[in-house]
Amino acid sequence: MAAPKRLSLFSETEFESKASAGFPSGCPTLDLSTTWDAAGRNLLIYRPPSQPVSKIHQVGPPGTKAPEAVTVTWKPNGQFLAVGWSDGVVRLMGLETNKAAHHIPVCEGTNANISRIGWASCNVTGKPQGELSTHSTGFESTESTAPEDKLPPNLPQELTFLEVDTALPKISPLPTGSAGPDDDATVFTLRTGIEFLFQPPKREEYDRVNVMVVGTKDGKLQLNIFDSFLIGTFLNPVAEPATTSYMISHAAHPQLSTHALVFAEKETEANHLTLVPMDLPFISSSPINLPLLASKLTTLQKLLRYIKQSQLHMQVEWKNTRELPNRFLRSVQGDLEELASGPRSIVPALYHTVVTGHAYEPVREWLVDSVAERGHKRWDKAVISGLENLRSLVHENFLPALDRCAIILSRLRGLAQFYDDRDDIGYSVTQTSRLLDIVGCLTLVGHKILSNVMDELEHFNAFSTWLRFQIDRLASSSIEQNELTEKEATMDTSKVLTYIERYLISSPLDIFFDQVSKGDWQADLDHIEDGVSLLPILDTQLTKQESGQASRRALQHVEFLVSYVTTSSNRMFKDIAEAKKRSTGVIYSALASNSSTNKVYIFQSGVDIKNGISSSLHTASTCIHLPDRNVIDLKFLNGETLVLLCNKADNTPTITLVPIQSDQLEYKAYGSAIDEIPMVQVADLEEFIISPEYAMRPVRMEVHDRTDLRGEVPMRICLLSNNRTTWRTFTIAE
Repeated sequence: MAAPKRLSLFSETEFESKASAGFPSGCPTLDLSTTWDAAGRNLLIYRPPSQPVSKIHQVGPPGTKAPEAVTVTWKPNGQFLAVGWSDGVVRLMGLETNKAAHHIPVCEGTNANISRIGWASCNVTGKPQGELSTHSTGFESTESTAPEDKLPPNLPQELTFLEVDTALPKISPLPTGSAGPDDDATVFTLRTGIEFLFQPPKREEYDRVNVMVVGTKDGKLQLNIFDSFLIGTFLNPVAEPATTSYMISHAAHPQLSTHALVFAEKETEANHLTLVPMDLPFISSSPINLPLLASKLTTLQKLLRYIKQSQLHMQVEWKNTRELPNRFLRSVQGDLEELASGPRSIVPALYHTVVTGHAYEPVREWLVDSVAERGHKRWDKAVISGLENLRSLVHENFLPALDRCAIILSRLRGLAQFYDDRDDIGYSVTQTSRLLDIVGCLTLVGHKILSNVMDELEHFNAFSTWLRFQIDRLASSSIEQNELTEKEATMDTSKVLTYIERYLISSPLDIFFDQVSKGDWQADLDHIEDGVSLLPILDTQLTKQESGQASRRALQHVEFLVSYVTTSSNRMFKDIAEAKKRSTGVIYSALASNSSTNKVYIFQSGVDIKNGISSSLHTASTCIHLPDRNVIDLKFLNGETLVLLCNKADNTPTITLVPIQSDQLEYKAYGSAIDEIPMVQVADLEEFIISPEYAMRPVRMEVHDRTDLRGEVPMRICLLSNNRTTWRTFTIAE
């Protein structure tokens, strides 16, 4: 073996508490690491030397303990951190905020727990990443450093991913006032959260598909693509009746659509391992560009979540405009009903005061004693701020999100029309047209709300001025009353009368936000489920409502339409997922290994992949004998190098690089007997030691290949000391 070289220290992080089993986990593109603080039940992300970047904590339902993080995995580009929690939910966390960007229920409400999360990127075209990056810089390069820089960009690809909505104004954050119990109520209130969720696809990602495989302790697998688009859940592929095996490890190569999963009955000291190739042929055989399709679908999902939160905020603001005025109005209603003669409700009573200047005694007492100057200020602030906030929500949040939905659905409809002769795309022109119809209805309702808000705000300003005038007039002496009458000449009495008649007790906005009975809801739902065009029906119902005729209650309601577009979209998402799920096959082959402390067994399983479907060819194996070494941990750096963490006889830790495709390794067909595996002692293996000033006893290792996705980062070897608080990252000097 070659003389050992020394590793170069890249960074060092000291955790505040001991890392739990399976932690820490290093980011593949940035010098960050995450660990679990069991005492504080917090997931912490650190940057060297010991600076916490983010603290993530989940709160359980009332009366229950906060969930614990059981496993974590970084997205290959380092943009997201997938955290599997003990409540059976995978939450995708961004570095910019500690709020969950996506919630992926896996085994929520069951006795099963999440065992492992695998996350990998696959190249759709099969081109190496270096070639992709050459083409991706075609538009941006200003200086030619190599002949390849003059290659023209992929014009069809650029046209495919041409983004129209980037010309639109950015989506605005929602008001900070919470309108819901979950993280969606806050993640959309942050500018960083909005920008993080709604990122346009990058040119280098045009040919990549991100695949997430989540394993549970009952042996099931859940498959997601592009962060949060659920393909489906698969039963345990391992036929082992004695004990339940589950996924304990995951590996994938960016040029292959088949992923390798390792199943075992327990994570440590397992007696039997099963290698499961998971075929994903839809990655390469999808008729529609899969990154484009998944990007549009996941953006549509996020927009629907945003629209739902906008609707909840709109509901809150509408209630704010009605609650305080209604309390004031109810306080005078009883006194008016006891009058021997005169009006029996507040509308004719105030109408009488506007026209004649005379106020009935209950109205006088109510204005002077109950409302008064302080009550008027509260009334004025509640209504004006509520209406202005409602106007902003519709104009800045609700309608812009609907515009983006319409753009995406139009794109999806065009793709469905182009591939109308294919039955494997998963959705139809009819579905997208229906969704566009519902979005059109929501847009119409949004504009109606905006128009009514502007009218009500204008009329309320006139009414508020008149109300304050009456409070001052009735509370003043007779001499002051004559002086105050000069103000009356500047008031728009017609708007005051219109407000009292149309807006005081009930508002035209009520039809969009008030409670709808279950009967009306179901009746309207049954009526439109027949496939009738919604926009003409809604327009007719709005016309009837404005003219005072009987109309359908639920169809005009914002919550009803938001619920309907969400339900209809979920049907389309499910159909697309089912089409992809039918193209997902799982086969398995079993491996068994009884390891020794100074031996490393390498199994080479041949897999033939045609049209995305794999078939087992053969399994070969070899054994590397490491004299005077004890193997502590091993990891694959890439498809060519295996990294071994060993201890010498004097407890000195070493790092050994094994070229697994070397001619010195003799692979022979694997049989059932372990002693039949050929054993070799490979000469000239690269070996590295740790400098004395960084001496440690490592118990766990992670390796990351070099990357330039988010800045140049060299190949890294990360070691966890036996105190489980020291995390050192080393590099190999070139």
